[in-house]
Parts: sequence; structure tokens; C-alpha cells
Amino acid sequence: MFVDLTQPLEKLTIYSQLVGGITPRPIAWVSTLSSDGVANIAPYSFFTVASVNPPVLSVTQVNPRAMRNKDTLSNLLDTKECVVNIVSEQQVEQMNQSCVNYSPEVSEFDAALIESIASRLVKPVSVKASKVRYECTLREVITVSEQSAGGKMMLLDVVGVYIDDEALVDGYIDSGALKSVGKLGGDEFTKTTDMFSLKRPTL
Repeated sequence: MFVDLTQPLEKLTIYSQLVGGITPRPIAWVSTLSSDGVANIAPYSFFTVASVNPPVLSVTQVNPRAMRNKDTLSNLLDTKECVVNIVSEQQVEQMNQSCVNYSPEVSEFDAALIESIASRLVKPVSVKASKVRYECTLREVITVSEQSAGGKMMLLDVVGVYIDDEALVDGYIDSGALKSVGKLGGDEFTKTTDMFSLKRPTL
């Protein structure tokens, strides 16, 4: 099968072809604070490292049908700060519950019973149980498209990283201890329990 994306297709069809093959995707569980002081948190699987020097993360919002920004991006534009919490196996149910389309006045921390903790360098709170947390400030928003299902990329400057001592081995984050989860297509997720090592070849 070959899908010609230069021809008119339903957005859902295009979405499924992209997210079904580009897997597994890490999940950024992004906590923000509204200008009214409401703590928001939502997961995003269009997420990666954009730069190491300087340290920058990339999180993309796929625009909803309502053609308005999600609470995360609205809050980021207002307050310029967030925390990217890494989702481990034990937080999957709460992470999934935070996907619900609550109104901006409702805190997902309260609705999904997510225990929070004060961050070190930014005002938005962090997920207490998250073993790795990246405290960030907003660097830039790149609008790929304003249309429904279009993308807005949030580039985030990392100002601090929290790492639980239990997830550290010899000063490095240990994947086996972190037990992060990834997003596949549809409603599917994956664990990082079946791992293997492969040394990088040299010339």
C-alpha cells in the first residue's frame, strides 16, 4: 500500500498513518500554571530533544477541532514556564485521566488525584511521583499551521532537571529504573522493559 498525501485525505487518515508508524514516542506530561493560578497538566507524545547546547525540548500541539489553543499552550504563552514530567508505568492511569477535556478552571491535578510538589526554579508545580522532571521556560512557539490538526511547536529552554536517586546508576539515568512508557498508534502504549544494548560502531 502507498498513501499519496498530496491528494485530499481525511485528517484522521493522515494522523493514523503518522502516529501508527512513528513509534514508540516518548510522552511529555506538561504541567503549567494559568494566569489565574490554576495548575494544569496534559500529556503530549509529539515530544523530543531539540538541542543539547543550549538544552532545548520540543513539544508539539496538534490543534483541536475548536481551533483554539489547548490550556498548556495558552498558559505557556501567558506565564512562559512549565515542567515536563516523564511518565513511568505507575503514573499511566493518572496520565490518561489528565487527557480529559476539562474546562480551564479545573485543575487536572485535582481531578485526576495527581500529587504535586513545588518545583525549584519555575512556578508550575511538578508531579511528585515522576522520577525525571525538566523545569523549562518558553523559548519560542513555531506555528506550522493554524488549521485544525495543524501543529504548533513549543521550544522549551531547560533550566533544571530533577532526577530521583532511585533512577540513577553511576550518575546516569537508568532506563530500567525509570520504567518510562511510550505512545504507539490508537490507544496503545508500550513499556521499556524489553531492552537490548548495541554498541555504536567506530571507523
